Amino acid sequence: MPTGDRLRRLVGRRGTHPAQRRIGRFGLRARITAGFAFGALVLSLLITSITYFTTSSSIVAQDKRSLELQALANATSLYESVYARGPEIVLPNVIGLSDELRSPTSYSLIYVDSLRAWFGSSPFTFSMGDLPVSLRAMTLHGTSAEQMFSFHGTPHFAVGIALPLGAYYFGVFSLSQATDTLHVLLASLIAAAVVTTLLGAALGRWAAGRTLRPLRDVSQAASSIASGMLDTRLETVGARDLASLTLSFNRMADRLQQRIERDARFTSDVSHELRSPLTTLATSLSVIESRRDELPERAQRALDLLGAEVRRFQRMVRDLLEISRFDARSADFAAESVEVGDLLRHAFAPAGHEPVPVRIDPADDHRELLVDKRRIERIFGNLIENADRYAGGVTQVTVETGDHFVRVFVDDSGPGIPPADRDRVFERFARGAGTAGSRGAGAGTGLGLALAQEHVRLHGGRVWATDSPSGGARFIVELPISLPAPGDGDGGDDPLAKTTGAGR
Repeated sequence: MPTGDRLRRLVGRRGTHPAQRRIGRFGLRARITAGFAFGALVLSLLITSITYFTTSSSIVAQDKRSLELQALANATSLYESVYARGPEIVLPNVIGLSDELRSPTSYSLIYVDSLRAWFGSSPFTFSMGDLPVSLRAMTLHGTSAEQMFSFHGTPHFAVGIALPLGAYYFGVFSLSQATDTLHVLLASLIAAAVVTTLLGAALGRWAAGRTLRPLRDVSQAASSIASGMLDTRLETVGARDLASLTLSFNRMADRLQQRIERDARFTSDVSHELRSPLTTLATSLSVIESRRDELPERAQRALDLLGAEVRRFQRMVRDLLEISRFDARSADFAAESVEVGDLLRHAFAPAGHEPVPVRIDPADDHRELLVDKRRIERIFGNLIENADRYAGGVTQVTVETGDHFVRVFVDDSGPGIPPADRDRVFERFARGAGTAGSRGAGAGTGLGLALAQEHVRLHGGRVWATDSPSGGARFIVELPISLPAPGDGDGGDDPLAKTTGAGR
């Protein structure tokens, strides 16, 4: 199995853990950003609350003190200007003075005990019934008092002062200015809290980006190694706190590369060493088969079995040598421009096999495609052989083209492939009943689909298996119209990883 396949399968098994799925819903960067924003919001709300309540208490206290002094001055003016002149002129002077004390934000009420009457500023919009009962009662009993209350939806401050000679002064002052000031202050603090929260989120995103950059580098390096670029390493420069992680990762990558390369060399060396004895064995076998009729019947059956196994062994060694070239990145690629229709009709008419009809739109028949013809023939030849051996043969081939790709749908008449096995059938030596349900062991080597996948990747394409509308299995081969950039088809990003459910 290629390095990328091994690593992807390992990551795939571990990536299904519920905790890892939860992490995938909310990325670490998003959670750090949300944490900064939430912290900024809580801090700004705390500062807003403290500032507002402290300021409002201070403003109200100052206003109350100022209004108390004003009420006391009004009461003193009333006493000196009216009662000091004699009781006979109390009534007209009280009315005149109450008009003098009138303002748009205050009211003056005077109660004269001897007259049993209330007097107020004209127009008389505020009456004694609008005064708080407790304030009125305390003042009329000779105790000066003050109280805040609401009048017509606006907060007011009332002061009651008992005067000599049986008179009582009540000053009522609107606190609308203070209220408006506090509303403006609250709106400003809320706006500042919103801005602070947004700045906290921006700071969190910036900090998360700076903090997670080394982890992104590790993730990208791991993805590159998983896709086959075994020489990928992390730079050792950077934060000293991450030096240990960088060195450990690079050591791991070095050991992994050495092991994979050692395995690839071993496979290649074994395959090469087997070619000579296999050639000798095949030559000797052909000599014996030329005189097959002279052998007893049991010897003929044994000779047939031996010939089948030797040829299978030869095919497996040939496939292993080709796979070793893929692993060593020494596979040659001879690109040429061909017409889609001619290429596929030739590919699905192999020697010794009945041609498979290819359904293609006439408008796409002459479309040019840049490919390695030999490898394309191997791709579809392996798919035909796989269908013949395990699925009753190919039933239909359909071609679909796009702006940048050509897709070939190969349907067979077999029982289909369970979803759980659609990735595994492209592994090396994956074959038989354990791979695809009822598919028999056959005489295959288990390398045909793996080689087809490698050929497709070399073109920068992808191949995967799914269900056929007719009930069997469907293999889909997607090839780009133009060749990929260097490295994209061999050792670059795995195109199969970009398709959900892709691969078999």
